[in-house]
Amino acid sequence: MINDAHCHFFSTPFFAPLGGDAALAKLGWDAPGTADALADRWVAELDRYQVSRAALIASTPGDSASVATAVSRHPTRFVGFFMVDPTQPDAAAQAAAAIARGSLRAICLFPAMHRYSIQDERAVRLFDIAASAPGTAVFVHCGVLSVGVRKKLGLPSPFDIRYGNPLDLHAIALRYPQVPIIIPHFGAGLLREALMVADLCPNVLFDTSSSNGWVKYVGMSLSGVFRQVLAVVGPDRLLFGTDSSFFPRGWVSDVYEQQSAALDEIGASTDAREKIFGGNFDRLFPVRP
Repeated sequence: MINDAHCHFFSTPFFAPLGGDAALAKLGWDAPGTADALADRWVAELDRYQVSRAALIASTPGDSASVATAVSRHPTRFVGFFMVDPTQPDAAAQAAAAIARGSLRAICLFPAMHRYSIQDERAVRLFDIAASAPGTAVFVHCGVLSVGVRKKLGLPSPFDIRYGNPLDLHAIALRYPQVPIIIPHFGAGLLREALMVADLCPNVLFDTSSSNGWVKYVGMSLSGVFRQVLAVVGPDRLLFGTDSSFFPRGWVSDVYEQQSAALDEIGASTDAREKIFGGNFDRLFPVRP
């Protein structure tokens, strides 16, 4: 069984501020069409690779409705995540309303992108919202942040990775022990700091997504990363992910193959592999009736 904890739902509203059809033409990517159509295409893609379920991320603030539509259409296949910018005046109200509708189960925060501290009270309000809705997680991007679509279009990315230190999550994770906190990409270059927080806070999980090119900063292979993470936090808090996003590329099977090979290299047990590639995701996000 494979479940993917990190896929971006690049909807029509996602592309609108980037230039819409002109941007898609420049990129050579397929137009996503309606949210229903894109959801159906993702289901066909997951079926092609025998992927059971996937987290879909609304990848721009204000686009939660697109992912909610996809989840409502295929509730046994998708788990809805959505990006929130807490610096916006209506962020908390919009996030609370999105969670209350029942189809979205993780709030995604990108402190470096939107330039705020995760300890800012505006961000903390979002943890309050997650805590008030059991089963809701908070995804916090830490470390190096690069948005490929913006690079390809020649658009600026005025991010500030000083806001992406996993250590800033320590007090928050202790304050909200009932809220699962997902750090993607093993901390994206800040592996040591991410491991410290996860070691101290049992509600912190990692997703393994992307090509993990950040390993060049830590002088470690991907297999070495898995070995170190398993030694510190064990297999129960790792969620396999690919960082898949656009079509026609679709689901990035190479990422799965690389991670599977890395686990083979370190002699990971069958039980650990089953947890990482599917079981932990189902435990964290069980299919709702």
